[in-house]
Amino acid sequence: MNIRIIPRLDIKGPNLVKGIHLEGLRVLGKPECFARYYYENGADELFYMDAVASLYGRNSLLEIIKRTSQEVFIPLTVGGGLRSVDDIRTVLRAGADKVSINTRAIQRPELIREASKAFGSSTIVVSIEAIRKPDGTYEAYTDYGRQRTGVDVFEWVLRATELGAGELVVTSIDREGTGKGYDVELTRRIAQAVPIPVIAHGGAGEPRHLYEVIVEGKADAVSFASIVHYHYIKHSSYDHKDFLEEGNIEFLRRRTGFSRIHDASLPQIKTYLVQHGVLCRNEATEAVHA
Repeated sequence: MNIRIIPRLDIKGPNLVKGIHLEGLRVLGKPECFARYYYENGADELFYMDAVASLYGRNSLLEIIKRTSQEVFIPLTVGGGLRSVDDIRTVLRAGADKVSINTRAIQRPELIREASKAFGSSTIVVSIEAIRKPDGTYEAYTDYGRQRTGVDVFEWVLRATELGAGELVVTSIDREGTGKGYDVELTRRIAQAVPIPVIAHGGAGEPRHLYEVIVEGKADAVSFASIVHYHYIKHSSYDHKDFLEEGNIEFLRRRTGFSRIHDASLPQIKTYLVQHGVLCRNEATEAVHA
């Protein structure tokens, strides 16, 4: 099996943002610049998430999607604020290849069935935002990790699969942005329970973490942000000075997990995985050896 490598870009307004536990968002720059850089460096897919869409009941990424799809020719998944089949159709027409739904899917699960019938199950990704409870169970959250649902994650992934989800993207809110590594147990339990691909997200701080969640967590794909975003900021020629002073920077500085993140480029990540026996998509392997 060829593992997919998927940088994730969380967006607020016109800007790429990054936080910890989906909070304390820091502005990093223009998402189109990051997207083009990742495409040129061998990303298999890209994941765009509108970080405030569910809060305001709409997805605001249409113009960004249109601009990105004109320069980036790999699959693009878009999530945030998609509440109906018409909303999904709109972002697909704007240039997205797949959509990710969470809040509305939990509120009205039939949306999964309706969307998969309208556009094909391979187009519909259900996003799972999970927090581990003290008793070891996991609860699903919505609204970019803001709202509790009382829904058990493992019951929900089975239901979402039955309704026609084509993929699941599983975010550990506990690990997200910390650099402590993925929640391997969460990923493995879901991957073993469903017959559809599972994308692990939340917690990557170095290439070893990707290897662990692929091998031990049985993930079919890995999505990540901090390790490649911070590498791009440090090593590219793009001028970030107009963006780096926006957002809640102090939030990030006082979180000890921030220091755990060791930035890496996409070629470095893929080289590490290939050297450790993990097969990447053909185009990814070619990028590593180019």
